[in-house]
Amino acid sequence: MINVAIMGHGVVGSGAAEILINHKDRIEKAVKDEVFVKYILDLREFNELSYADKFTKNFDDILNDDTVKVVAEVMGGVNPAYDFVKKCLENGKSVVTSNKELVAAKGAELIKIANRENVNFLFEASVGGGIPVLRPMVQCLSANEITEVSGILNGTTNYILNKMIVDNMDFDSALSLAQQKGYAERNPAADIEGHDACRKVCILAALAFGKHVYPEQVYTEGITEITLDDVAMADSLGYVIKLIGHTEKLENGKITASVRPTLVGRDCILSGVNGVFNAIMVTGDQTGEVAFYGKGAGKEATASAVVADMVDCMKHLSARKYLSWEDGFDTYVDTNYDKNGKFYVYLKSNNYNELENQFKNAFANTDSVVKNEISGEICFITEKDFESNIKTKLASFKNCEYKLLHTMS
Repeated sequence: MINVAIMGHGVVGSGAAEILINHKDRIEKAVKDEVFVKYILDLREFNELSYADKFTKNFDDILNDDTVKVVAEVMGGVNPAYDFVKKCLENGKSVVTSNKELVAAKGAELIKIANRENVNFLFEASVGGGIPVLRPMVQCLSANEITEVSGILNGTTNYILNKMIVDNMDFDSALSLAQQKGYAERNPAADIEGHDACRKVCILAALAFGKHVYPEQVYTEGITEITLDDVAMADSLGYVIKLIGHTEKLENGKITASVRPTLVGRDCILSGVNGVFNAIMVTGDQTGEVAFYGKGAGKEATASAVVADMVDCMKHLSARKYLSWEDGFDTYVDTNYDKNGKFYVYLKSNNYNELENQFKNAFANTDSVVKNEISGEICFITEKDFESNIKTKLASFKNCEYKLLHTMS
């Protein structure tokens, strides 16, 4: 018999408990052993549950019980999760987590401890919810050198943008609807300001390229400044706006990593990913682009990934699963990377004639243009150029406000 514990009984934790308890036969068939949930750590009372006897408020009950071999951390946040996970690993317990904030901040250290103690630290559920992507990157794409990873990594922002695109709903109304449906938190900052996607980019970049990437090294921009005018202009130019997480290996050996609103061409598979769904595209030197698609969040989907990692740990109690990377360093991520590509530019001025003259002088060879003389707006897709050159041209405009977004196709 294998004893396991769950730390946290929120949305994901309760889902994991229900799978392990209500589908016990299925789990034991996969593990080929009896599986028993011995503890569930939470400070709240759950007396109404059929498994209320499993709850404890004392972490030491789990830590000091040598019969507990696998622990799921689904509390969220860095503290006290980091301290609990570290102690469990040091005490010879394998740990799985859905906690993207913890993995992004402390992953390299916790992996090193797991290696030293010959236990496993797995975190498939930290990226993409129920979408299997981390393990396939390590196993199924192991014959490849991964060169780039891009994707829609946050279901909340994708839902909001989809409502703006399809239903012509303004940002505030779309956010309110997302909150009503439970897709967005009461405080949605982590989602709409890009921090959630940033943490996932850190994990994907570290796994793809082998060195830890910290959130502060990722250029991060959310969707709070995207307007219905942007959505309409993008549509008229043949694009949709998505929040895209991206990381890429550069020729100089460094990498670049970012999260930002991006105009996605309608011929790109990511343009059709709607609602709360996520999609991640991994580019390998042998396979080319490989796409992973599915529900990126939610109780059942994320709990499924957590339990799958627990099963993997239970099947490998005396073996290491090599899902790891090395420590990173300050100069590893090129935070000043000057992208060479096409960009979306939105210009607005109270003096349209002056604006048009400046536009013609600075961007004479531009074909994809939408003009609105009445509102004093010009929107266009630039010719391929370095971002720094585009910004230099835009800085020379007088009596004008502008917005610059990346594009992908």
